[in-house]
Amino acid sequence: LVSRRQRQMCIRDRFNGLLTAKLLNSYTFFFNEGGILMNLENMTKIYARGDSRIQLKVIPGHFVTSQSHITHYLDLTTMKSRTAEAQNIAHELAANYEVSTPVDTIICMDGLEVIGAYLSEELTKAGIFSLNAHQTIYVITPESSNSGQIIFRDNFQPMIKGKNVLILNGSITTGSTLSKAIESILYYGGTIRGIAAIFSRVDSVASLPVYSIFNAKDIPDYHSYSSTKCPMCQRQQKIDAIVSSYGYSAL
Repeated sequence: LVSRRQRQMCIRDRFNGLLTAKLLNSYTFFFNEGGILMNLENMTKIYARGDSRIQLKVIPGHFVTSQSHITHYLDLTTMKSRTAEAQNIAHELAANYEVSTPVDTIICMDGLEVIGAYLSEELTKAGIFSLNAHQTIYVITPESSNSGQIIFRDNFQPMIKGKNVLILNGSITTGSTLSKAIESILYYGGTIRGIAAIFSRVDSVASLPVYSIFNAKDIPDYHSYSSTKCPMCQRQQKIDAIVSSYGYSAL
């Protein structure tokens, strides 16, 4: 029989279906009830040039996104959820924007609302002005429709129409999702004043410059392929996980 204390410990450890990282045969894994999720043995950390406290966790492998197959998974989990990390990232990104650049609204892609909130504070402290009547910056998140379109509900549309918009991204690989966001913002009447990202393989999207903390030079062997031209598939390399802005699902 299992004691009450043992049941409580089990429930605690299995919170959200994940057990804590454990060391097994000198390899680090994450577990859930279905078994091993991902081998983190080869994970490396890349430090931002401007602030060594900002660390990007990179795991090599064969990963599938909705747009392409990629050679590395970029783990942004703690960047999104730890306030200290989020604040450091916001401070680093804010340095790319001049005082003369107006920002009324920050649109957070990839679940970056915590970073977005700190970024609005950093921009305000730096003297970036907002045309909003309350002199503060909106921080909002779009929705994706079933067809993949990026939309804003009626209650959020006034925060886009006639506003100066800064788009905040986690990871930009091909720029296809970002292009949809740009089209949506323009459709709802916004003016795009900048694109900020934690990592980006591209320097610009739709003729708009992308300012990122990490870029392709930081991960020179990072590659993205279409599903029909993926060399990893051609050599029958196992797919490690399906990844999205929410995280990963191991196969």
